[in-house]
Amino acid sequence: MVMMVSLMVMAVVVLVPFLLAAARHVVLRTGRPRWLRRILAARAKDSTDGAGAGVTDELLAFLNPGKRVQIERRQEERLLRRDVQDGAPPRMGVDLDGGTAVIPRGGGHRQPR
Repeated sequence: MVMMVSLMVMAVVVLVPFLLAAARHVVLRTGRPRWLRRILAARAKDSTDGAGAGVTDELLAFLNPGKRVQIERRQEERLLRRDVQDGAPPRMGVDLDGGTAVIPRGGGHRQPR
C-alpha cells in the first residue's frame, strides 16, 4: 500500500508539470486564447526553464547525485559575466580608438543563454 501511494505521488510530481508545460506550449504556438497567450508570453521573457524542467531536474538530482553537480554548474554559468576579453562576441561597448559605440537594440542588456 505504501509503495502504491509513493508511486502515485511520484507520478503526480512528474506528470502534472509535464501536462502543464504541454498546455503552455500549445497556447504559445496557437495563440489561443489570446488573453492567456499574452500572460504566458510576458512570463516567458523572464524565465529560461519551465516548471516541468525544474521538477524533472530536481527529481533526477534526487535519484542521481551527478545530476546535482550538472544543475549547479548550469546555475553558475548563468551568473557568470561574458566579456569580450573572454572570447564572447561583443554585445555592447565603446571603442575609443575606432570612435565607435555598440548599443544593443531592445533597450537593455540581455543575458546570453
